[in-house]
Amino acid sequence: MTEQTQSSEQKENQTTTKETTPKEITSKTQHSITIDGIKLDYSVTAGTIILKEENVESGEVAKASIFYIAYTLNDVDDPADRPVTFSFNGGPGSSSVWMHLGLLGPKRVLFDDDGNPLPPPYKLIDNEFTLLTHTDLVFIDPVSTGYSRTVPKEKPDQFHSLTKDVESVGEFIRLWTTRNNRWPSAKFLIGESYGTTRAGGLSEFLQARYGMYLNGIMLVSSILNFITARFTPGNDLPFILFLPTYAATAWYHKKLAPELQQDLQKMLAQVEEFAAGEYTLALMKGNRLSKDERLAIIEKLSYFTGLSKEYMDQTNLRIDIHRFTKELRRSEGITVGRLDSRYTGFDKDGVSEYYESDPSYNAILGPYTATLYDYVRRDLGVELDRHYEILISLYQSWKYDEHENQFVNTAEHIRKAFQLNPALKIIVCNGFFDLATPYFATRYTFDHIALPAEQLKNIHMTYYQSGHMMYTHKPSLAQVTLDLKDFIKKSA
Repeated sequence: MTEQTQSSEQKENQTTTKETTPKEITSKTQHSITIDGIKLDYSVTAGTIILKEENVESGEVAKASIFYIAYTLNDVDDPADRPVTFSFNGGPGSSSVWMHLGLLGPKRVLFDDDGNPLPPPYKLIDNEFTLLTHTDLVFIDPVSTGYSRTVPKEKPDQFHSLTKDVESVGEFIRLWTTRNNRWPSAKFLIGESYGTTRAGGLSEFLQARYGMYLNGIMLVSSILNFITARFTPGNDLPFILFLPTYAATAWYHKKLAPELQQDLQKMLAQVEEFAAGEYTLALMKGNRLSKDERLAIIEKLSYFTGLSKEYMDQTNLRIDIHRFTKELRRSEGITVGRLDSRYTGFDKDGVSEYYESDPSYNAILGPYTATLYDYVRRDLGVELDRHYEILISLYQSWKYDEHENQFVNTAEHIRKAFQLNPALKIIVCNGFFDLATPYFATRYTFDHIALPAEQLKNIHMTYYQSGHMMYTHKPSLAQVTLDLKDFIKKSA
């Protein structure tokens, strides 16, 4: 059930460009959802907030317009008593649509239970797993994503860096919190993929710059330390840390020996021990590895990955993730997904080294795009003609100037956040079939964060038989929402 009440500033003038600063827009609508027999009435505010920068000569200068969608529960005596969670996805260059319409919000995209999209036209349904039962929700589209843009005459690339991205999203959170009188609320961040990198930076920035102390951070498919995922010459760490997910993928596609196919987690325990032990030592030896030692490593790599011993020899014992997705089922003319290695696709030929596109991304792009456009305009009353940037390609041009000649590592910001706020709590959600941010790499990152034992107790890891976007798999969606709700309840 939906009732719409729109403000006078709901529509943005699309026909004039004379004004240098666009007006903020706001559309507020009323909705309801029934969960476990209980009806919840809630408000949705969709619109923009203008970010401004102080200038000693000209005063405040408008820089960017940030689009957001906020969900708040009605009939609450004091909204400040409700937790509020700020959500964003990754990329860099991704809008907030994925966790919004997949995991957290009161509506979700309809897939089958295994996560396969149904044929178009695609549908939104009530999300019986929504976190709105436990927290208000604010979905943020960083600059250049979604409907968020710089104002006229301002260049977008000034926001396309680790530092400016954190500062701009942090400023949005401060403004929204202040305008909505939510400083007394328990506050949470939830980020996915590069959104966890952003959350790591924000954990220190919000607390150190604004004194906005957080109750908790939820990291979904996490990457904080980029050394764990950069297949660059001389960096052997990713080959080690990706290996358990290669094995999980081979298990899912039934490419392992019968004794390894019996139990996923028991098999992974074996692979983890090999990866952190024999395999690590072998790669460290490099050219000092004896012929017999090399043959023994090749044998085990083939055993745990389903790839041939000849191929392992040719790759010099090192499997690049993109090569793996192509090689595992090459003889069948099938590629497997990177975001979620359960998905499969096909290329124009069977001899290319890398796939043409990620089959798991192909499976979700259409459903999320179509439903978002319809939902925002029809249900939320936002009438913008500009393109909603689901995922814009900023990966190659993103700037990490302050990390020149070193790998980005926002786990260090989390460490500093704990210094400021020892009560901070973190939950980290991992998919076994995630080849974008493998779970063993995430575990490595948190195993190497320099925190006292007391603070380490505040970090909780969870695992699911799904991929990067674990919520496309209904059993994983059910479990991850239970885990997140429990985390919020205990941390608020």
